[in-house]
Amino acid sequence: MTLLYERICAHVLEQLRRGTLRPGDRVPSEMELAAQFEVSRITSKRALEVLREAGLVERVRGKGTFVVRRLPDLTGVTIPLRAVTRRDARSIALIVPDISESYGLDLLNAIEERCAEYGAHLVVRRTHGRQTDEEKAVDSLVSSVDGLIVFPVHGDFYNASLLRQVLDGFPVVLVDRHLSGIPVAAVQTDNVAAARALATCLLDQGHEHIAFVSPPPVNTSSIEERLEGFRSAFDGRGRAYELTDLRSTLPGSTTTESVRADMDTIRAFRDRMPEVTAYIACEYNLARMVDRALGGDRKVACFDSPGDSIGGPPYLHVRQDQTEMGRAAVDLLLAQLRGEQVPNLSLVPFEIIEAAEI
Repeated sequence: MTLLYERICAHVLEQLRRGTLRPGDRVPSEMELAAQFEVSRITSKRALEVLREAGLVERVRGKGTFVVRRLPDLTGVTIPLRAVTRRDARSIALIVPDISESYGLDLLNAIEERCAEYGAHLVVRRTHGRQTDEEKAVDSLVSSVDGLIVFPVHGDFYNASLLRQVLDGFPVVLVDRHLSGIPVAAVQTDNVAAARALATCLLDQGHEHIAFVSPPPVNTSSIEERLEGFRSAFDGRGRAYELTDLRSTLPGSTTTESVRADMDTIRAFRDRMPEVTAYIACEYNLARMVDRALGGDRKVACFDSPGDSIGGPPYLHVRQDQTEMGRAAVDLLLAQLRGEQVPNLSLVPFEIIEAAEI
C-alpha cells in the first residue's frame, strides 16, 4: 500500500525527471502540498523531509524548500525512498511534569523501551509541573527532534507553545490527558469509566456516603472526567459529596503551610459531613493526605497507588496501564511521522486493585 507521503514524493520525483523542477527551483511548501493532495501538513512535512534525506531537496530557513544544485543520478531512485534515506532513526522528546513510583516511572520505561525497539533516540525533559517550563521545553526542542510526547501540566490555560505546534502540524502525542476541543492525538485511561468503577466498588462494599477529593477540576481533563465518572456511579443509590478545592498537591504548591491548610480543610469537611465513610482521592499523594488528616478511620481509595513487595498496596485504587499507554504513544507518534492519519483519542485499559489486608 502506498502511503500518503509517498504519493507526494513520487509526484516531486516525476517533476524532477521531466525537468519541470530544475536544480535551484523552489518546491511547493508544506501548506501548498497539503492543499494540493488533500492531506494534513504532517503528511506534507514528512514528504519534504524524506525528499531532503534522499538528497533531492534542501530546506532554507525562512525561505522554503528548493531542489538541490547538484542532483544525484535519478535512474535508480524509486518510491518509497527509504532505500536512499540517509537518516532513518528518529529523535523523540518526552516532556513530563515529574516521575514517581506511584505514577510516571512505568510510563517512562515503556516509552524508552519502545523507542529502543524502533531505533529512535529519546530525550526526556521534566517541567516540575510549571507551565512556563513546559513552554520553554517545547520551544527549545521542536528544532532538534522529530516529534513530541507530552504529559501536560495542570493549568487554567492551555500551553500556548504546545498549542501552536499542534496547529502548525508538528507531530505531537499527549499522554494521561487531552486538550478538549484541540485536534491532537492523546493516549489515556477512560477516566470516566475508571472513576465510576471505583465508586461502584465502594458502594458495593456498603459505603453509602462517599466523597470525591481533588484540586480544582477547571480545565484539567483528567480530574473533570474522574469527577464525571464518580457522579455517574450514584444512580439511585448512595449519596455523592465533593471536596474539590485542595491545592497542596498541585505542582509547585506543596509547602508545609499549604499541606497543613488542606489537612485542616479535610478535617473540617469530615466534621460537617460525619456520615461520609469513604473518600476517593484523584491521586495517590492526596489519598495519603486524606488518610493522615482523618487518622485512618475512613476508607480511602485513589488512582495509582504504588505497589509494595512486602505489604502490598495500601489503598483500593485504579491501576492505569502505563506500559500500554507509553507504547501506544510512541506508535502513534511514529505513525504521524510516516504521514499516516491517527485518532485524536486512544483509550487504554485499567484495573481495580484491592488494598492489601493488614
